[in-house]
Amino acid sequence: MSAQAKRQILLSRQEIEVTVGKLAAEIKIDYQDKNPLLIGILKGSFVFLADLIRLLNFPLEVEFVRLSSYGRGRSAPGKLKVVQGLHTQIKDRDVLVVEDIVDTGHSAAFLMDYLRKKKPASLKLCALTDKPSRREVTVTIDYLGFTVPNKFIVGYGIDWDEKFRYLPDICYLETEKILNTNL
Repeated sequence: MSAQAKRQILLSRQEIEVTVGKLAAEIKIDYQDKNPLLIGILKGSFVFLADLIRLLNFPLEVEFVRLSSYGRGRSAPGKLKVVQGLHTQIKDRDVLVVEDIVDTGHSAAFLMDYLRKKKPASLKLCALTDKPSRREVTVTIDYLGFTVPNKFIVGYGIDWDEKFRYLPDICYLETEKILNTNL
């Protein structure tokens, strides 16, 4: 794929903005009197989380975690581990995990189990996008922005090999062309 290759817009920045606003409205109803801890999963969630918290007009705290998978292939899930953990105690706290995409479900399920063991008062998951056609592990998404088709998506913080996070829209790339890209 050349540097001039076309990316197809799946979700426009305007659609994303409206949906993040709707998610914020739902979250306000459930958390406005609770001073929740929002936990973003790095790196993909940072753009979504930043936009989301700007729409929440109540006290909250933000933390980040980073997971790593050690597997043999890029598509096969490896053994997950937390490589950047929490610096805040979550016992008896209301916790909302913010994720960019739930795909196979392995990362989200692993993190939710990891956090559940720390005994938060409540634990919910907010995902901007969900790709249920690739689900291998059951995951409950409490606040969902978009259900997306089984396409390779990038943009709005979502990357491919650290590329494309800067795109304001969520786009899709054809997987056969991704291997040769220099974008």
